[in-house]
Amino acid sequence: MSVKLFDTTLRDGNQARGLSFSLEDKLAIARLLDSFGIHYIEGGWPNQTSLLDVEFFQRAKEMEWKHARLACFGSTRRPNKKASEDQGLGCLVEAGCPVVTIFGKSWDLHVDQVLRVSREENLAMISDTCSFLKSKGREVVYDAEHFFDGWKANPEYAHATLKAAVEGGADWLVLCETNGGMALPWELEEIVREVGRAFPGVKLGIHAHNDTGTAVANSLVAVRAGALQVQGTINGIGERCGNANLVTILADLQIKMGLPVVPDLTKLRSLSVSVWEIANLPQDIRAPYVGDAAFAHKGGMHIDGVIKVARSFEHVDPATVGSERELIVSDQGGGALVAARLAEIAPDLDKKDPRVSEILQEVKTLENAGWHFEVAEASFQLLAARRLGLFQAPFVVTHYRVTEEMGTVASEATVRVEVGQETAHTAAFGDGPVGALDAALRKAVVRFFPELESIRLTDYKVRVLEGTSGTGSRVRVWVESTDGHRTWATAGVSENIIEASWLALVDSLLYELFRRHRVPEG
Repeated sequence: MSVKLFDTTLRDGNQARGLSFSLEDKLAIARLLDSFGIHYIEGGWPNQTSLLDVEFFQRAKEMEWKHARLACFGSTRRPNKKASEDQGLGCLVEAGCPVVTIFGKSWDLHVDQVLRVSREENLAMISDTCSFLKSKGREVVYDAEHFFDGWKANPEYAHATLKAAVEGGADWLVLCETNGGMALPWELEEIVREVGRAFPGVKLGIHAHNDTGTAVANSLVAVRAGALQVQGTINGIGERCGNANLVTILADLQIKMGLPVVPDLTKLRSLSVSVWEIANLPQDIRAPYVGDAAFAHKGGMHIDGVIKVARSFEHVDPATVGSERELIVSDQGGGALVAARLAEIAPDLDKKDPRVSEILQEVKTLENAGWHFEVAEASFQLLAARRLGLFQAPFVVTHYRVTEEMGTVASEATVRVEVGQETAHTAAFGDGPVGALDAALRKAVVRFFPELESIRLTDYKVRVLEGTSGTGSRVRVWVESTDGHRTWATAGVSENIIEASWLALVDSLLYELFRRHRVPEG
């Protein structure tokens, strides 16, 4: 059985709240989807009210497509009008796509109260439209809108709408769970089977929305019931609660159901992350297969188990989908975790070494005080290296101060640093107190350690921790730094936001020195 993936990120996905793809966004995503191996890409609805989509299809004609067939989207002809005279259908033909997706009404409620046409006219609109597009040499995908609502309300009429599409020459009948809440998986599977029995030899598809959280499950059971096309969006973006998530679906189809759908699953996480970035939306860290937390282990027993036998706590090798395993340092971890996380700097460290217990106890104490090592690996490495005698700070800060003046936009910081017997006392301005401290610190230490010249701060976050002290509550600062090739994160905690920031900034530089000049164990 060959299942085809039909991506509608650029059309249905673009209807998501807070999302509006530009022309270049759409072209970039289309290239990603084609390169990845998606079979169909629905680019949008080219008509006089969507000039961006018209331009997209014009640009798409110039592209070299490796895997995908490009589809445009539109509705059946207008009531009481010839298909050949319908302006909307004319736009679809002019778009020049080899595939045209047409939606029509399956639910008698929509026919009677929304379209307000006779049920016979609706059937004629479906048949005429499919026939017209077939006469233009197009592959026609018929989307039966609100099909499951219509089937439950009036199965005879819902069946008649599909028959009209088939008589018009439609290549695909796609059953749409448009409301996303009318069919749970066991119901949907049986309905798809019934449709398959009613239309033997006709290729079926599924288009599910996620309003009950079952879009992925509904898509999978539809395939089990005979559907050969699955529509959805990358990362499940879409209107309301979103569309069926093609990222999860295609991994499930290929890994769990043994149905090869794409040539290289190792690019899956990269595809997901790239679309999040282009959409300018935050990633879902808990997304199956590709989220940052998908293969993150925190519980001590889980970590011990996955270190010994990966499949004891992982349903698939993370590398299969381009993801990585993460062992999280926290107050729930055990000695096995500490030893595993320190393998790079202390490869011979045994989890039963008493120093491991000391490191673990310090981690637990600090996390109880508000520290958070899950995303501050560099701070954990420094903590452990000091305990193991692998690192001694090559510089010591003996003084720092920040001053602000009302009415000015710049802050001034002074820093005094001792390196051996030498002292550096520097000052610098910044757009804010943290920026000023960062500039003054670098100015002081670079003269002794020129390798730090390339280090730059790339991200800075502050979180107020729970407490009852109001403005005196503790804060946790997280800092991300880079040398242009690699990144690392450090943290600081204090009731004073400047001090918390300072701790994270100092550790960011110390970590780079430790990485370059670490002392061999023993």
